[in-house]
Amino acid sequence: MSAVQIITALLGLLAGIGVFLVAIKLISNNLESVGGNRLKALFAKTSKSNLLGVGIGTAATALVQSSGATSVMAIGFVNAGVMALTQAAAIVLGSNLGTTITGQIVAIGFLGDGASMISASVILAALAGIGAFITYFAKTGKAKRIGGLLSGFGLLFLGLTTMSSSMKVFTETDSIKNFIQSINFTGYELVLTLVGIVLTAVMQSSSVTSSIAITMYASGLITLDQGIYLILGSNVGAVVVALLATLGANVNSKRLALFHLITNVLRVVLFLAIAMTVAGISRQEHTIGVLFEKMFPEDIRAFRLSMFHTIFNAVTVLMLTPLIKPFVKLTEKMLPERIHKTEEEKKFVPRLFYIDEHLLKTPPIAMQQTKSEIVNMAEIAMHNFNLSCDIVCTLDFADEEQFRHNEEQLNFLNREIVRFIVKLSAKPLTGHDHLYLSTAFHTITDLERIGDYSENIVEYAEKLRDANERFSDTAVKEIRNLQQAIDDLFQKVMKAYVSKDFLALSEADKIEDQIDDLTDQMSENHIKRLGDGTCSPDVGAHFLSLCSNAERVADHFINVAKTIRDFAH
Repeated sequence: MSAVQIITALLGLLAGIGVFLVAIKLISNNLESVGGNRLKALFAKTSKSNLLGVGIGTAATALVQSSGATSVMAIGFVNAGVMALTQAAAIVLGSNLGTTITGQIVAIGFLGDGASMISASVILAALAGIGAFITYFAKTGKAKRIGGLLSGFGLLFLGLTTMSSSMKVFTETDSIKNFIQSINFTGYELVLTLVGIVLTAVMQSSSVTSSIAITMYASGLITLDQGIYLILGSNVGAVVVALLATLGANVNSKRLALFHLITNVLRVVLFLAIAMTVAGISRQEHTIGVLFEKMFPEDIRAFRLSMFHTIFNAVTVLMLTPLIKPFVKLTEKMLPERIHKTEEEKKFVPRLFYIDEHLLKTPPIAMQQTKSEIVNMAEIAMHNFNLSCDIVCTLDFADEEQFRHNEEQLNFLNREIVRFIVKLSAKPLTGHDHLYLSTAFHTITDLERIGDYSENIVEYAEKLRDANERFSDTAVKEIRNLQQAIDDLFQKVMKAYVSKDFLALSEADKIEDQIDDLTDQMSENHIKRLGDGTCSPDVGAHFLSLCSNAERVADHFINVAKTIRDFAH
């Protein structure tokens, strides 16, 4: 083989890997968009059942074509505090099984008639052109995404074909082929496993490493056993993505990544120990390889390695599923919570409850969590309005610190949700999702303003306290009636916003009209109290301002509900 042939083959191999990586990303993005609702539904079904959690992790990984993305999603949920550590651990364990579907797809590409082993890849690569035509001529966003998905699968097989063709150049050179296949020194299993770990850590994709191993074996460049140990290494290397995702995360997220590392290493170590022991006892080399060679004939040799990948993960994942809780407890002991906190750590720190930067890797889930964060912000705003009414009616300031923390939290959420939405808007989303995000900016502003009006009401209470004044019993009763009406309005608004319920929106409109009438009546009653001397002018001014602020709170809440007219359909 000449130097030119070697360089050409290496460049072709690099090009094939590049096309393959792009294809995986294209498939992942379009699958997320096309199957976004299914992905949301999957994570909505999290339960205490470990087996169901494993199934969710498997399905989600098959849908997004990345175990790393599923692990990062689970870490994001744990970091945001919306998923229990045990639930997330089951999902992460299941992601190991879901990632094997890529290897099965790659193996399909090597189905042929013997004369041309990659004939199926050539046929399937044509999907790239078909998908491109659909994308170019499509009128709807969904059709474009389906076209993008087909293009992704076509490019995957095109990359597979390119890699295989380049590897065949080395396969046809006996000296290179024999050298690679003769690597069987003592402990070579560990070396190849380490190579698989490093390759996966560098490319941050176990699917790509396993696919390259399948391609190398199907092309005849490596033996089945060599491919097996490369794939074992890819299982451990997959943990690197999860470990990187925990940088700056909370202790539970770090525990989840540690769970992922421990279980994946344990699965591989157990297999290596058993395989090497069986080989030593039977005095036969490569016992596992021989077994899969007997199971699958030569004309479908690629499936020997892809099926090993699937069976290995299925068996070991099911073995560890009943042991999820003990392993979670082990991680809790290895990474305990800090009991003694410094004074600085004890201070209130505002935080996000549902969204996390890691979720940006899966836009459909990020969309769902963004809405949950906004609903949470609305609940905090309503809580503060109720606190402000309690304080001004009773002049009891025991809850003022909680009020201040809530106000700080609202200001923080206002900034951080907007920042998250800006980043999310740059991701591939459906037209409906983009429409929702455009309304979300206004919703967040409305909720932040409700916090400001509540703060005004507390200031009126402080002025009453400083002047040694208070509202009359009649005025307090009217404020309580107004508070109840706004609470009723809030319940209808949230029902309309969360469920896109137009009937609830209609009911909210009626309550908002009643609140307007109620504040008008309160103003008239106040004027009468001023006239008969029941209320002083200074106290009366605060009462009128409170009525005005409460009415504005109702207006902002109804604005939140009305946004469903823009995105509900």
